[in-house]
Amino acid sequence: MAAEARLVLAGGGHSHALVLRMWAMDRQRPAAWITLVSRHSTALYSGMVPGLVAGLYEPAACAIDLRRLCLLAGVTFVQAEITAIDPEGRELALAGRPNLRWDWLSLDVGAETGVANHAAMAVKPLEPFLLWCSQPKSGSVRIQGGGAAAVEVALALRARGQQPRLQLRGSQLNLGSKAANKLGEQLLESAGIAIEANCPDDAAADLACTGSRAPRWLTASGLACNSEGRLLTEASLQVWRQPRLFASGDCGVIASRPRPASGVWAVRCAQTLVHNLKAVVAGRELRTWRPQRWALQLLGDGSNTRPQAVAFWGPWALGPSPLLWRWKQTVDRRFMAGFSELKAMGLDGGAAMACRGCAAKLAASPLQDALTRNGLGGGTPGSAEDAAVIAQAGDGSLLLQSVDGFPALVADAWLNARLTTLHACSDLWASGAQVESLQAVVTLPELATALQADLLSDTLAGIQSVLQPLGARLIGGHSLEARDSQSNPANPAGLSLVLSVNGRAPAGRHWGKGPLRSGDGLLLCRPIGTGVLFAAAMTGAAQPQWIDAALAQMQQCQASLVELLSRRGCRACTDVTGFGLLGHLGEMLAASPENCHVTLAAAAIPALPGALPLLSAGWASSLAPSNASALALLEERIQLQGQTDAAHQALLIDPQTCGPLLAAIPGDQLAAALSDLQQAGFGEAAVIGRVHT
Repeated sequence: MAAEARLVLAGGGHSHALVLRMWAMDRQRPAAWITLVSRHSTALYSGMVPGLVAGLYEPAACAIDLRRLCLLAGVTFVQAEITAIDPEGRELALAGRPNLRWDWLSLDVGAETGVANHAAMAVKPLEPFLLWCSQPKSGSVRIQGGGAAAVEVALALRARGQQPRLQLRGSQLNLGSKAANKLGEQLLESAGIAIEANCPDDAAADLACTGSRAPRWLTASGLACNSEGRLLTEASLQVWRQPRLFASGDCGVIASRPRPASGVWAVRCAQTLVHNLKAVVAGRELRTWRPQRWALQLLGDGSNTRPQAVAFWGPWALGPSPLLWRWKQTVDRRFMAGFSELKAMGLDGGAAMACRGCAAKLAASPLQDALTRNGLGGGTPGSAEDAAVIAQAGDGSLLLQSVDGFPALVADAWLNARLTTLHACSDLWASGAQVESLQAVVTLPELATALQADLLSDTLAGIQSVLQPLGARLIGGHSLEARDSQSNPANPAGLSLVLSVNGRAPAGRHWGKGPLRSGDGLLLCRPIGTGVLFAAAMTGAAQPQWIDAALAQMQQCQASLVELLSRRGCRACTDVTGFGLLGHLGEMLAASPENCHVTLAAAAIPALPGALPLLSAGWASSLAPSNASALALLEERIQLQGQTDAAHQALLIDPQTCGPLLAAIPGDQLAAALSDLQQAGFGEAAVIGRVHT
């Protein structure tokens, strides 16, 4: 049965992370198309952040991989910044992309530090604060605040060798009880951290730990909020007078049972939230949640030699003690293990999964066979030019056309369309042309008509995000519905996009794949490695920051390269896509005289972060074995320079989505061309080889 409505989880806080984990474990999701929207692809576990600041943990130990968690839970992941909410129109405004429509919405968007002195760094959001912590500092670090966060951060910075001191608005700490305040003062005194009482709000400070409030866009929503901007909710976690909207974590508070912002409440309410999200979609009765009166707080002292912790619960305080630190570590590691072990359970017995994106391209052998039978191809698959010349205009310019497309690489329809469009346009850029127009064939999964409209709208907007800055137009297309494609919405089965792209090359500037000429240098415009990265991501083996870096590069438009390469006398060019670097270089050689050879410096080929480690560990795209036929070129027309390990050789045949341009530049213009590209934002462009006879 097709999903009838859209449920959006806004924010990747602790409540939502646990909801996703529960759905991934039992597969009992609500009967809706579910989307998680998060500013980052990882969620930091706040309980371990002070230890991270102190240097006790590596960043990966404290981060939940939201993209992978969504895949296991059958949820679409959208990485975007939320800027506003329209409760009446049921839309979220997202930075740099179209609004997201919802039928039901759950908010767990965290909180921000309320900063009186705007020169001070805010401790929340955590990501900018952690970057600030990693930068060298001299002298003392003035910290505004006297709560648990301020005390823990001060102790953690002291463990890093900094000289923090606390600036209190009042006369004492604010740890919840007299006993806790006294114990906190003892910890700070033992660590040599000074306390300054009764400081004015505008006192000069470096860091603000002065309490939190909901994000400003949420406060401006017109929804019922308390003085901290936190949404007031019923015991069911539904926002007052908004039965389709839920709030949990630091951005919400039950009006009849107010509790301070704390990760404890976000964790404890998750069971109720997961039940109620399913129940509200199905029209069943909701549960209520009654938070406990007091939350247990375990604070570490930040020491990296003999760490200790204290415990606060209501009016009681205990410690410091190494046993309490071990208890805190046990609690924190158990929480994170629930996600890392879930990743292991998500693996399908080690079975290989078919890749998507351009790695879903038909293998070279059947393609060559079919082309040969019909008299359409030469001796090399894909040996036809990247784009076909279809006419010559009166001014001598050439009109070009190309077609490309593939099954969706990512479940986010807008991002997938943007990537597919950039990928398809690169055929024209590789031919020396600029894009003028495009037609699209969109295939959508079986869903309710409103959801199909959402996906189609996002797809068209993703296409437009590429075309509009280029002054190009979407002039038409066709839509189809896939069958039996709804089993897992986070797996983008059933969503695909094929594009016919039209462009124009000025008279005298049309590049083929060849011929290469002796003395040419081969310029690769940016790193490669997307095939292995996304193959590993499907089984949780790729680190989140590797996929973030790959997606950031893949979204970089290469249209500006056409003028730069032309200025430096580009003679031949291609884009590196499904057949990998070696396969596409082979096409350039096939279009060149038989005595033309290439010396390739494999060690000079730039790789995306994580690609070589994954290849070294044996990971590969499902298309890579077919691409391995191109390795025969190493015995014929391509010579590898220097020693090459197995990972670098595997990189040569890794299929690319939104891959780089590979251009042949006259030797005397090569250095200038490389400098031009690097100054234009392609900082990792590299000269990877030379042509000789």
